[in-house]
Amino acid sequence: MKHPLETLVTAAGILLMALISVLLLPAPALGLTLAQKLMATFHLLDLNQLYTLIYCLWFLLLGVVEFYVLRFIWRRWFSVG
Repeated sequence: MKHPLETLVTAAGILLMALISVLLLPAPALGLTLAQKLMATFHLLDLNQLYTLIYCLWFLLLGVVEFYVLRFIWRRWFSVG
């Protein structure tokens, strides 16, 4: 029988690994002209807001990639059944 919190713990572990990956892999750096264009497009007040959004999107992107990679590895080589 599966533990009722197993899915929650699995998701939390994947998010923790994504956080560690985000800290190890730098977010994409933007040029000044591109950053100013994005700030004007999204009506942001300063670069801090823009880079906060980029950091959050980078975190989510790496979390999704790691989730699917780990799920593929688990199903391919470690699944019992």
